Amino acid sequence: MIKWIFAAMLIISAVIGAADGNISEVSSAALNSCVEAVELCIYLTGGMCMWGGLMRVAEKSGITDVIARLFRPVLKHLFKGLDTSGKAFHAICMNITANLLGLGNAATPLGLEAMKRLEEEEGENEVTSRNMVLFVVLNTASITLIPTTAASLRLKHGSAAPMEILPCVLITSVCALISALVIAIIFDRGDRK
Repeated sequence: MIKWIFAAMLIISAVIGAADGNISEVSSAALNSCVEAVELCIYLTGGMCMWGGLMRVAEKSGITDVIARLFRPVLKHLFKGLDTSGKAFHAICMNITANLLGLGNAATPLGLEAMKRLEEEEGENEVTSRNMVLFVVLNTASITLIPTTAASLRLKHGSAAPMEILPCVLITSVCALISALVIAIIFDRGDRK
């Protein structure tokens, strides 16, 4: 659906630009935006590689096991019936850690791994299990302690204090997570009645 909306926006912009006699500005903006998009991808790729590499080092050195032990008391009550020493729980902990550090792009492969492991551990007899739904909620509305990607973008665009958004990001991410978890739990209880 979204592709049709974007296509319509592009066509409408080109038509209005041509009607106003500003088609050269429209084409110039389109080309400049393409160049900026590629530059942004390259800029973000560096940070993503660094943090993804650090996550792999943490996994190989055993730091991720320590992180999993820290999360275990809270997550074992949220993800009922999940083996806390299993691969799915480990992948969930790594995804949450990446999200806490504001590494949404680095968290994506970890999230896919967690869903794959959840499917393996919980069986394929259900379309989505309760734990899968809760994980998606946790992944989507996660708490961000350090908004790394947002700070990098702010720095790239000339912000003198790229981390000044930290209190706002923390407050909004905590509120989003609490709201999303409450709604997911309410709907889960409603489905079981």
